[in-house]
Amino acid sequence: MALIVQKYGGTSVGSVERIKSVAERVVRTVKDGNKVVVVVSAMSGETDKLITLANQLSAHPGEREMDMLLSSGERVTSALTAMAVEALGTKAISFTGRQAGIITDTVHTKARIERINGDRISKALEEDYVVVIAGFQGVTEGSTDVTTLGRGGSDLSAVAIAAAVKADLCEIYTDVDGVYTTDPNIVPEARKLEKISYEEMLELASLGAKVLQTRSVEFAMKYNVPVVVRSSFNNNPGTLVVEEDKGMENVVVSGIAYDKNQAKVTVVDVPDKPGIAAKLFNAIASANIIIDMIVQNISSDGKFADISFTVPKTDAKRAVEVAGAIGKEMGAKRVDLREDISKVSVVGVGMRTHSGVAAKMFQQMADHNINIFMISTSEIKVSCIIDLKFTELAVRVLHETFDLAV
Repeated sequence: MALIVQKYGGTSVGSVERIKSVAERVVRTVKDGNKVVVVVSAMSGETDKLITLANQLSAHPGEREMDMLLSSGERVTSALTAMAVEALGTKAISFTGRQAGIITDTVHTKARIERINGDRISKALEEDYVVVIAGFQGVTEGSTDVTTLGRGGSDLSAVAIAAAVKADLCEIYTDVDGVYTTDPNIVPEARKLEKISYEEMLELASLGAKVLQTRSVEFAMKYNVPVVVRSSFNNNPGTLVVEEDKGMENVVVSGIAYDKNQAKVTVVDVPDKPGIAAKLFNAIASANIIIDMIVQNISSDGKFADISFTVPKTDAKRAVEVAGAIGKEMGAKRVDLREDISKVSVVGVGMRTHSGVAAKMFQQMADHNINIFMISTSEIKVSCIIDLKFTELAVRVLHETFDLAV
């Protein structure tokens, strides 16, 4: 007997018919001799509908009330899913984040999980219930205010719960049947990976691949939770996300990721002296804006510098406001914003032991007249900021260059 956590995304529970299909899959898993915890998202489109309602009432709705509002979508789905499971003759009980013991910090709309008291979950499992938990939410320690975990937070809920109850496996069911070498919508020949390391999946998720939420992969890696990404619409085997093994390094590049949600902010002609960068990025951090790449170019006379950095497009205007205010204090000439860019990345644990990946990537960009504005590297990835209009071309070229097709 295994203990399995199954997470179903919004498209998987998007209608009564799909919820019934999820219930049938859950019951089959139970009849195979397993104990099951189910984590569900809101039905597809529901969260956006709730956001629209809030914006019709207030231009700037409070974050606490937004958490109260948005967490309701998952509670609806969890109750409906439990009903569907029980209709098939298997005992089920639904829990909110609070009832499941998910304790978070006090940051509304993007809270971080601090701990999970899994006693109530474990007790229900001992009594042979399928436990259905509303994903994406928790409560604060003292005031028990409802919090949400940010977009894709149900993935994080599932992995964290799997770690708390010491599950044997966490299955993430979505509308794709695994992790591919790149987006099949751009490269039809993209290949589904049988398995991928936590580090590679973390890089791909953070670089734009939307299969798993970044924080959920971090949690899985920290607590060594085996994760399988599968489709809820078929029975095809998925992709296993696990610890790296020696064989994985034989494959130099595992995937190509891209992210069109990028903007580049440049603070032009700031004095080149100690403390300038610290002052700028302290202000950006205080505004809770996450920065990705940073490049500093020094003028020929060594007196001034241009500091460029990338942020999500959703934070671009705020970043320009903050950088503009600090830049004025520092004597900067101006602040420029460019949003017609994207990030294209090559990822693979084999890059640790094989040279030449960056050179090959840059050469292909040059051969296809794709200009590179910024570069970022780690042990297992190389990322480039390029013109938005060249995104699909770059992905196709790099996928072919590194022989990732079927």
